[in-house]
Amino acid sequence: MNGILYGVGVGPGDPELLTCKAARLIGECDVLAIPHRDPEKCFAYRIARGAVPEAKDKPLLCIDMPMTHDQAVREAAYEAGAERIAAALATGETVVFLTLGDPSVYSTFAYLAAKVSAKGYDVKWVPGVTSFCAGAAALGEPLCLDRDELHILPGSANAAEALKYPGTKVFMKGELGPLLDAIEQSGREACAVENCGTEDERVYPTRSDIPRDAGYYLVTVVKEEV
Repeated sequence: MNGILYGVGVGPGDPELLTCKAARLIGECDVLAIPHRDPEKCFAYRIARGAVPEAKDKPLLCIDMPMTHDQAVREAAYEAGAERIAAALATGETVVFLTLGDPSVYSTFAYLAAKVSAKGYDVKWVPGVTSFCAGAAALGEPLCLDRDELHILPGSANAAEALKYPGTKVFMKGELGPLLDAIEQSGREACAVENCGTEDERVYPTRSDIPRDAGYYLVTVVKEEV
């Protein structure tokens, strides 16, 4: 019998935000797959070890996920990763692929899942706490109330156009300079959280507090004008 691939969201950074189901599957699985060549540089793996100590003793599949806009390079990496995971599943092993936040939100797992599923293997998704929800908690602010709209956007989006959307806009990661320029030009207020849930967490309550050299793991929130 073939094994099952689980895409497990480990949350934004705080090991205590791992769900009970995620912790159980990490503890029970035969193999952990991680989106990095080097386990010590894999943020998702560090989170998992913080929540489930036995994770450090699990056999690892280190899947290289190059950060590039070259679609051909990315496709080749996804296919190679899917082949390695499929080889483990074919022996009956259960594989847990660790992903930051939730596997359905801007996650590399989605690409692997499609390819592994196309090879005939069972794939299951396990939700995790998203960075924008954890960020809202850190800010002590609701993202939306009543009938407010909520828009989750990549930081690479056309911010000037996105800021015209009604309701709350959440920008995840991406190029901060152009985003801050667009927010300032719009005259809107914003807040942000950097490295949410980690020891390096920084909360920026206003637009002027957000440093232009903030790190990659930044969630920026722009509320509707009132």
